[in-house]
Amino acid sequence: MTSTSFLRPSLPAVAAAVLVALMSGCAVTRVDPPAPVSAPAQYKEDGLWKKARPATAEPVPEQWWTLFGDPVLDDLQQRLVIGNENLKAAVAQVTGARAALEASRSALFPTLSAGFSGTRSANPDSNGGNGNAANSNGTNGSVSRGPTNSVQVSLNASWEADLWGKLRLASEGANASLQASADDLAAARLSAQATLAQTYFSLRTAEAQEALYDRSVKAYERFLDLTQARYQSGVAARSDVLQAQTQLRTAQAQLLETRSTRGQLEHAIAVLLGLPPSALAMTKNAALPKAPEVPAMLPSQLLERRPDIAAAQRRVAAAYAQIGVADAAYFPSLTLSASGGYRNSTLSNLLSAPNLFWSIGPSLAAAIFDGGQRKLASAQARTSAEVATSTYRQTVLTALQEVEDNLILADHLREEAQLQQEALESAQRNLELVTDQYRAGTVSFLDVTTAQNSAFNAEASLLSVRNRQLAAINLLLKNVAGRWTPA
Repeated sequence: MTSTSFLRPSLPAVAAAVLVALMSGCAVTRVDPPAPVSAPAQYKEDGLWKKARPATAEPVPEQWWTLFGDPVLDDLQQRLVIGNENLKAAVAQVTGARAALEASRSALFPTLSAGFSGTRSANPDSNGGNGNAANSNGTNGSVSRGPTNSVQVSLNASWEADLWGKLRLASEGANASLQASADDLAAARLSAQATLAQTYFSLRTAEAQEALYDRSVKAYERFLDLTQARYQSGVAARSDVLQAQTQLRTAQAQLLETRSTRGQLEHAIAVLLGLPPSALAMTKNAALPKAPEVPAMLPSQLLERRPDIAAAQRRVAAAYAQIGVADAAYFPSLTLSASGGYRNSTLSNLLSAPNLFWSIGPSLAAAIFDGGQRKLASAQARTSAEVATSTYRQTVLTALQEVEDNLILADHLREEAQLQQEALESAQRNLELVTDQYRAGTVSFLDVTTAQNSAFNAEASLLSVRNRQLAAINLLLKNVAGRWTPA
């Protein structure tokens, strides 16, 4: 015997479906985030950077490190984006955020499922009022029916109407999170590129210092031979020989320390490239890259391109979307469902009209008492939005400070490097003059020592200033998203 169950659609149900179609997607729980932080018209150091005209903006290459004109650095940067493990992790996070977005979008569409089942069962049945009768098993009040079979094939569909915009806001929040993850990837890539550039500059500075110490050691060895010859001839004192030996041993110790520093920096570059330290061997080059010029530009447009600021702003949008999702829990949820299929005791003639069953209708559900969970969830969402907003504003303020700091630092270090170059040239001329006078016996060894230390310190200071200048410009490029001019 077969039975058919159904719910005949009525006029109110049709009207409800039409109302759902009109109201779905209208987010009545949306809370708009605050306006983005506006950047100042120009930086405080307006004598250095002034407001640029968009009409004169030149296109800037994506490979911003080429401004330093170093082919080795260019090759290292290309290898960085392929092998750096932190960047691989950031790419995986973007992939996960994209999957979360697709999952949130799929909730806006109906779900459809199909099933097939087959069962065989036996159940006791009443004895038809004859309480004294006994069944074959010797029990009273029931008889055992024979086992029955049931075969069923069904198709079920359901759709949650997004009356209050909960699903759409969740999708918007997931989309903002995806964009924030993409911005995080860009920020991580930019940070890794800047770190690699700075480590490379430090490596070349250490090699230049190593070459300086090596020249100093050779010069001190020659000067020690000269002093010993003068001492043996009775012209120089024993203290002059001891002072020359002290200078030589100090320079040799500094040379070893510089070589250790250079090796550590090379290991750091290898790790940035995703390689073990033993897998990278770089040719030494004592020449530092030339520092590029810092042009004038438009601050507000430059800050808009910073990926960390963009990521913070996207997280504000995602947090405010979550407020709407939490507030939507106060309203009832409406689900439209439909099911149908065939049921029979055998597979034969299963797909026939007498075996058909179906049902269709809406269901409305609302929480009446939840112990304050919805209220707490809404308060938590608003607190998270306030945290995201404050974080975003602090990111903008920090970006402004970083640009201001490195802007004035790069400009002052440029002037400092020029003055230090002039000081080095004077110290070297003085050393040549004093050395000739010492050979002629007209000055003491103390004068020579002073001149040597002055020349050595002047050249070491120049290398340090040039390294700091390169670092300041490198950080400045990082702070403006790796580009000098607005897009």
